[in-house]
Amino acid sequence: MKSRSKKLVALFATVAMTASLLAGCGGGNAPAATDTPAATDGAAATDDAAATDDAAATDDAAATDDAAATDDAAATDDAAAGTATAGDTNSTPRNETLYFAGQQWGTINDWNPFSTNSNNPMCVQQKDSSRTLIYETMFMFNMLDGELYPLLGTEWSWDDDTLTSMTVKLNTDAHFSDGTALTANDVAYTWDANVKYESSLGMDFSNYIESITAVDDATVSIKCKLDDAGNPANPLKVQQLLQQMYVMQKAYLEKVEARNNSEKEAMKLDKMEDLVASGPYLPFFDDDQKIVFIRDENYWGQAASMWGKLPAPKYVAHVIYADNNAGQVALEAGDVDVCQQFTTDVQKLWEEKNLPITTYIDEPPYGECATMPSCWMNVEKPGLDQVEVRKAIAMATDYDQIIASAMSNQSPTFTQVPRSMMNPTDAEQGLFDHDALKELQFTGNDIEGANALLDEAGIVDSDGDGIREYNGTPLSFKAECPDGWTDWMASLEIVASSAKKIGIDIQTFFPDTNTFYDDITTGNFEICMNSPSGSSISNPWGRCMQFLSSLYADLEVNWSGNWSQYRNDEADEILAKIPLETDEATLKEYYTRLNEIYLTDVPSFALMYRPELFYIVNESVWTGYPMKDDGTNIPPTDCTDGYGIAALYNLTLVE
Repeated sequence: MKSRSKKLVALFATVAMTASLLAGCGGGNAPAATDTPAATDGAAATDDAAATDDAAATDDAAATDDAAATDDAAATDDAAAGTATAGDTNSTPRNETLYFAGQQWGTINDWNPFSTNSNNPMCVQQKDSSRTLIYETMFMFNMLDGELYPLLGTEWSWDDDTLTSMTVKLNTDAHFSDGTALTANDVAYTWDANVKYESSLGMDFSNYIESITAVDDATVSIKCKLDDAGNPANPLKVQQLLQQMYVMQKAYLEKVEARNNSEKEAMKLDKMEDLVASGPYLPFFDDDQKIVFIRDENYWGQAASMWGKLPAPKYVAHVIYADNNAGQVALEAGDVDVCQQFTTDVQKLWEEKNLPITTYIDEPPYGECATMPSCWMNVEKPGLDQVEVRKAIAMATDYDQIIASAMSNQSPTFTQVPRSMMNPTDAEQGLFDHDALKELQFTGNDIEGANALLDEAGIVDSDGDGIREYNGTPLSFKAECPDGWTDWMASLEIVASSAKKIGIDIQTFFPDTNTFYDDITTGNFEICMNSPSGSSISNPWGRCMQFLSSLYADLEVNWSGNWSQYRNDEADEILAKIPLETDEATLKEYYTRLNEIYLTDVPSFALMYRPELFYIVNESVWTGYPMKDDGTNIPPTDCTDGYGIAALYNLTLVE
């Protein structure tokens, strides 16, 4: 692996150009690296990574104007007061602003965590590693080690071995942007509001959580829902809430309720532009071209019990680009610091263009892959209901070609990380017996083996037209993914080309996105490409559910998983046991057996590994970003998500 410092040689070619910009923007002392908090006990190992569609982001024309000075004193007052006022300008000093691409596309609708249509992912994104620039969660998930790290909470633990209730301790230094203390009453009221107003989070987690109450100002009690046998419905989902639910201020929620007469739909539509939050940033400016956050100079996280200081950038900004290409243009120009976009042959940016651009890893796959876009075969369709046909297609597919061309080597190969239902992170790879799976882990392009498997099953080409038949019907299928998802489209073309070599006809079909999702959620397809979840405290169990659980196969409209509509009683039994099991050896047995079932019956098969978030940084203005094996243990979640936000406290200006 080449040294990161070799990439930074390119910095010196741009220093003269950058220096004049920084000088015109005023000074700025670079903060020292921070000591980041340690992981809490009790976190279950896992990881998540849902497939990230290439983010729309570009049009960089306005980005270069951002060096103009702003009224910093007034802006700071606004942040301290918790207002969203930007004054007369949206310009911020370049040497105080961290610019993003690939996270925000389109004008935001609101700042409301209950909304289903915020279009404000820089602020509102409650997921497996929630984005905590403005609103905060109790804990932060770290995809690198599968642990939960303290944020508003300091520790959590199950009350006993029954896993029916949990106690969470809060950081007594935590307070909201208006200066009022954040307490257990705020946590409890936030939960109740999510349930009462039927937010997406409330609708999901109320299936597993009976109640959340305040024991005292700094102690939260979480009670699990119980099944008919008296067992908790799903302890893993309860743990997941700790990293996912934004804690809001009770007094502010009561204010919003009052102006909306506590009506459910009105609560979801409230813009919450007067928000009160606990995070390090607050709204500063937004329109149809840009969104800007400003640092809260009174942010509680500068207490010694948390980060010990403020994040380095005073402003966080995201220009709303027109498309992926324009976002890359801005990245190359130094107008974007952190880019969450798939970039073909990303290594050419430093190897050929000599730019001060860095990825999390210097060599392929360049990023930390955590999800597995897969080929799902509808097992209810004739021909695909035969395991030999499904396995032959999987064996024949040329994965090396997919990884080299569609992913431009931004994925480990299936020789480097043999296939299973686990993502390539250390946290998940240690959860099963690798030796037990060796004989089942096909690596692809095995035309001879696939042909032999079909011949032995008596699935042959009886009429000499080059296509095998099953029960007299030619093995001819349609494979689909959304039009415009070019890497996925290229992947399916390779699946089709490989299948032709074993006498199976696969025709590709690329409908618009809405049609694709209608097909996949209603089972109206033969073969499709889609991604399971990525890294989460509830994974790999959650991902195994998506691959194998018959619960999803019974859904009339299925957005959740098992799009193959595969059923296996043994798999269902094991999946039901895992959330209640705490013994590591037993869990390893369960996960090993689930993978044996999956690799034997092959209802679907992964085509590549893929990052949950793409992560490319330009170090012409800021440096100190997380890199592989740099000793920080900060994940490459774009300085915004889960424990990845710790990166903001390590950034320094390039001098």
